Amino acid sequence: MKKIELIALLTDSKKIIELLQRRGVVEISRNNDGLNGMNVTAVVGEFEKFRNISAQALQILNRYSPEKKSLTEIFGSKSEIEVDNFGKGAMQLEKIMTVANEIVKNSQEIEESGKKISQLDLKCDILNQWENLDIPLNFKGTATTTAFIGSVPSAVEVSEILPENTHTEIIFWSKEITDIFVLSHKESAEETADILRKIGFIPLSETENNTPSEIIKSCMDERKFLINRITELEKHIAGLSEKRKSLEFAVDYLSMRKDKYNALSLLGFTENTFVLNGYIPEKYVDKLKKELENKFTVYVDFSEPSEDDDVPVLLENGNFSAPVESITKMYAMPSETDVDPTPIMSFFYYLFFGMMLSDAGYGLVMLIATTIILKKFRLDSTMKKTMTMFRNCGISTIIWGALFGSWFGDIVQVIGREYFNREIGSIALWFQPLDDPIKLLLYSFGLGILHLFLGVGVSFKMSWDSGRKLDAFLDTVPVYLTIIGVAPLASSILVSVPAILKTTGTYLMIAGVVLIILTSGRSSKSVFGKFFGGLYALYNTATGWLSDILSYSRLLALGLATGSIAGVINLIGTMPENMIVKTILLVVVFIIGHTANLAINLLGAYVHTDRLQFVELFSKFYTGGGREFRPFTADTKYITFREDI
Repeated sequence: MKKIELIALLTDSKKIIELLQRRGVVEISRNNDGLNGMNVTAVVGEFEKFRNISAQALQILNRYSPEKKSLTEIFGSKSEIEVDNFGKGAMQLEKIMTVANEIVKNSQEIEESGKKISQLDLKCDILNQWENLDIPLNFKGTATTTAFIGSVPSAVEVSEILPENTHTEIIFWSKEITDIFVLSHKESAEETADILRKIGFIPLSETENNTPSEIIKSCMDERKFLINRITELEKHIAGLSEKRKSLEFAVDYLSMRKDKYNALSLLGFTENTFVLNGYIPEKYVDKLKKELENKFTVYVDFSEPSEDDDVPVLLENGNFSAPVESITKMYAMPSETDVDPTPIMSFFYYLFFGMMLSDAGYGLVMLIATTIILKKFRLDSTMKKTMTMFRNCGISTIIWGALFGSWFGDIVQVIGREYFNREIGSIALWFQPLDDPIKLLLYSFGLGILHLFLGVGVSFKMSWDSGRKLDAFLDTVPVYLTIIGVAPLASSILVSVPAILKTTGTYLMIAGVVLIILTSGRSSKSVFGKFFGGLYALYNTATGWLSDILSYSRLLALGLATGSIAGVINLIGTMPENMIVKTILLVVVFIIGHTANLAINLLGAYVHTDRLQFVELFSKFYTGGGREFRPFTADTKYITFREDI
């Protein structure tokens, strides 16, 4: 990583920033040289507002007129665009925003109409029980009478408790409520109102000067109009589907413009020039410098970062290790004192993943699917690395599956037995884990020890390279001796181990334990501190390594789970006696069952392989804490520029 300092004419500032954005190789730092800055808050806010409108319009358009995507588009392929065409598209932005606003406005009207329909439906539901009332709902009486229209609890006999000179009519009755119309003489109106209030009378709050049936008809007519209006608006929005690409362009263009002005706010300005500081990977230095100097009047300087600089980290590995860089990023980027753990873990990552999935049929499916995707589709770098990682894991799965004799479980034996009346024995190139799980468990522990030793070895090299050669030796060799010595002794609990190995292991273990006790407390100044520090280190070594090694039993557990479930799926498919029914059921169960088994155990293998790296391996040498290199780039979703650096 190099530091970059760029000084150019103020008139070229926007063009240079746009070039750097398309190249995507420079991380711009805020200028701290005391120069003037640019306030871009208002401009960025405007771009953000317009972008949100475009994105909202695109989302609405996709809802009413879903886009039929090809497999290429599903896997994230972006439309390529020339720089000149990008400029021409920008000139059409005003027209595009008019369409976007129209779509959003129509959507809002649809939403408001939907709410009105809900309100009308509720109003009709309430008025349906008043439909038999043949007077306006706001009727208050005549010159000599007072009307009461409302509801009371159904258990009350209203007519029996009201004054004699009143008329009561039941409009609707149910177990919960009774709707009534009461007409009282003016002289007894107050008495009637008082009695109704005491029994829980609730007056109807309708103010329209129409009968319930007239209001219901009016509501239904309005409802029909709103439904037709919604249909009309939906068709209109769907008819704008040819504007989808324009809206996608607007979303990306406005995002880039917003990012561009945010980048401008990081620069330092004088009356006629501007200054840009940042970081750039060394491999891009020469080409970028040449391009800038050919196109602009500019001074560009590249230098080594100092110890005080907050230097970002960019991982760069070979074809074998690069696909698992995302695993390292998921944990933490390397700090200045770390090594990149990606190439260290990559071999064991593929190894453990395949061992956990451990079915050659599933691995073959992964290999074919990822190879087709990598060959046929134009993927971005992140997706390409992910597909490559799963392709390599698929190859490992095929190897382990062949060693264990698992091809979609025991489908080979099942077909031979059920359709050809032949018993096919084991097709494992090594052994079948279900027949000898203890053997697989011991090999899992053995691979785990090698994995952990690799981490300790890296720690040894880091200490050695930093000049702490004695610490490198004393922190590593005693652990190696102890674990190598304990391994045959512990294995003898489960299997027979030659006496010479147990004897050798005993001596190695004793040597390792003695060295740990004598050397681990060397930082203490007192004899007792050194001794008890050594005992404490021995305790930590014993408990820590025991738990770490036992963690690798998941290699056995997940491997057995995949094969066992696959065998059960095949068994279910061959249960019927009738051959035609059996064949149909086997095909259906095979496709559905093995697809589900692959999905579940693929996730399990991914999660637990990650865990073995993060918890077991990284704890031996890796600290992390670095900052990922984040270049200023065209962070687009739908388009990409057809040019390279």
